[in-house]
This record gives sequence, C-alpha cells and structure tokens, in this order.
Amino acid sequence: MYMVYWTILEDGADTPHSQAFDTSEMIPAMTFMEGLRKRQRAGEGVCFITMSSEHPDSVGHPGVDVTGPDYDWKKRRR
Repeated sequence: MYMVYWTILEDGADTPHSQAFDTSEMIPAMTFMEGLRKRQRAGEGVCFITMSSEHPDSVGHPGVDVTGPDYDWKKRRR
C-alpha cells in the first residue's frame, strides 16, 4: 500500500492531506504526486509532498528489534 501526503498552505493555515493507493498502484501514486508538484511550481500553496509505503505481505515488524548478546556489528572505517 502507498500513501501520498502533502500540506496545503492557505490564509496562514497549514492543512495536511493524504490519499491511499493500492500496492499495485505505484505509477498512479507517482503521477498524483507529480500533479501536486506541478501545482507547487505554479505557485499554489502545496508543500511537503511525500510518499510512504507499507507492504501488506512483509515478514516481521518494521523498525529496529532488540538485539541479542551475540550481536557484534561494527561500522568499518578506513
């Protein structure tokens, strides 16, 4: 699933908006975002245009989980 988020600035007020798209609708979601960006470039008060995704068949929970005592990751530096 995809969610497109944007904010409309009118008369000093910020109004957040969102629209959902199905997992199979990435191209329509991106087309919708481009329409918002065109409005923004034309001078309308559209800002903070972004898209987020969450796959319904994802394995595990998003984010960081607790690590065990055997976890020993180190960033390699040169």
